Amino acid sequence: MNFDHTILTIILLTPLVGALILALIPEREGSKAHHIGALIVTTLTFLFTLHLAAHFNYAAASGTFQFEQNLPWITAPAIHYHLGVDGLSMWLVILAGILAPIGVLASWNAIKTRTKLFFVLFLLQQVAMLGIFITLDLFLYYGFWELSIVPMALLIATFGRTENRRRAAIKFFLYTFIPSAILLAAIIWLYTRTGTFDLVALQFLAAQHGISSNAAALWLCSLAFLVAFAVKVPIFPLHGWLSEAVQEAPTAVVMVLAGKLGLYSILRFSFGIFPEQSRHIAPLLIALGAIGIVYGALLALVQTDLKKLAAFSTLSHVSFIVLGIFTFSVAGLDGGVFQILNESLIGAALFILLGLLYERYGTYDMRDYGGLATKHPWMVTLFVITSLAAVGLPMMNGFVGEFLILTGSLQAYIAHPMLWTAIATTGVIFSAAYMLSMIQKVFYGNLGLRSEEVTGWDLKPREHLELWPLAVLFLVMGIFSPFWMKSIDTYSTFTANMTKFFEPGHFKHIETEDYSSDDFSVPIETRIGQHTGRFCMAHPGNCRIGAVVTSSQDFAFANAPAGTISNVKITQEVR
Repeated sequence: MNFDHTILTIILLTPLVGALILALIPEREGSKAHHIGALIVTTLTFLFTLHLAAHFNYAAASGTFQFEQNLPWITAPAIHYHLGVDGLSMWLVILAGILAPIGVLASWNAIKTRTKLFFVLFLLQQVAMLGIFITLDLFLYYGFWELSIVPMALLIATFGRTENRRRAAIKFFLYTFIPSAILLAAIIWLYTRTGTFDLVALQFLAAQHGISSNAAALWLCSLAFLVAFAVKVPIFPLHGWLSEAVQEAPTAVVMVLAGKLGLYSILRFSFGIFPEQSRHIAPLLIALGAIGIVYGALLALVQTDLKKLAAFSTLSHVSFIVLGIFTFSVAGLDGGVFQILNESLIGAALFILLGLLYERYGTYDMRDYGGLATKHPWMVTLFVITSLAAVGLPMMNGFVGEFLILTGSLQAYIAHPMLWTAIATTGVIFSAAYMLSMIQKVFYGNLGLRSEEVTGWDLKPREHLELWPLAVLFLVMGIFSPFWMKSIDTYSTFTANMTKFFEPGHFKHIETEDYSSDDFSVPIETRIGQHTGRFCMAHPGNCRIGAVVTSSQDFAFANAPAGTISNVKITQEVR
């Protein structure tokens, strides 16, 4: 049986149905029924996501979606149940699938009370993540976007570590909800201008400059999208909620707290619907990315609290991704998307390991540790592996992503690309400093106060099961990265080509006019969709030929002599 046209719905419904079933199971003190149920549901969901990689058409044209399901839902307004994935979203769906069962295992002993509430909210959070990654209708997307905020805030407020948990939850909610309200207004404005919520239709209109002729309104709309997504990443300086939320959130929750949803949304919706505005604001975002890399790394370097160190490390690493994707180069986009996967997996392993230390010793203060290597040889081994992946050791997955991002940043259409690349490179050095310093303080040297007072224990079989799949992926993704890149590159190539017409400082808009062969100052040498530097006589030095179109079809010219072409239309790009 062919499930290709329904597999995304199956993936989406599995955790939703699982949450409903768990809500009906009575809660009993000491029972692991909800743990087991959540593990079964999340494992099934993960297995379903593997169907995408197994049946993905890696030779499909760039910019196309696969496993599509497009059904009319509401007539007025025109809302569709439109699902699909491409080279960008497929691996993110699988990522959400693999992190969920690992998160359940990480909560096995950490969550002992109100287990029904925890796992129901956890599964609803997974539904929201999966929905965001596969939805191609803006209205439906916004529903999943809002759903991702509420369970997260409730999980932090209810299961946070200290009395500060409610404050952290409220701060997270306000930071993310207020920009989301502005995002809704922007989505409604788009609908009033275009009559559609469909992403594919909106991308087509954007490419044709058909969304709106009001440039100021388009800019405001694009900023509403970008700010809502930037807060969720978070992009420096919109990271005010991150440290407290990371400190309070349980391990399974913090694994999916930052990075993925905001970065994906920028790549999918900001770049897809607002390519021109995204290209023009790219220099600012590259600068903020470079600053965020160093800022986060320096703050991590001076922390004594392990959770705070991990929080600012997360800020530094997501800033690296922001730098990469806003270069709009194929290498930068490839590295950015690949690094989203890397940061999520490495961050998950790090937070699990920190949670295991806390379970044993009841503190995140590095000053209370020391000399644990002899007591926990397996734990220190996995800490070292995770740290080496995080700092970008060659043959590890982190190296591939960082190398591509730095390569792409040198190709960015911005002033002083070498400067921003150099600043970003210092972040790699700082990350090695704080990660290796953390390992030295916790596992080596003299025994600390808690290390001496508490008899800890090394990893148990369940904990090995949580961590070793991630450790293996660090190495496999580093060595066999082309397997992931062959699908990611289809998205990156399409996006880089789509936005290259909007290089900052070059063109304000595109017009189409009728020309004859006498209007050209030089023989036409052009290919559809590519700049050649050939200028017309009407606006010498100001507009150049982007595409040649006859009255009936597009075609390309190669070294056509002057005077041989008549009554053609030229896509004119005006400065």
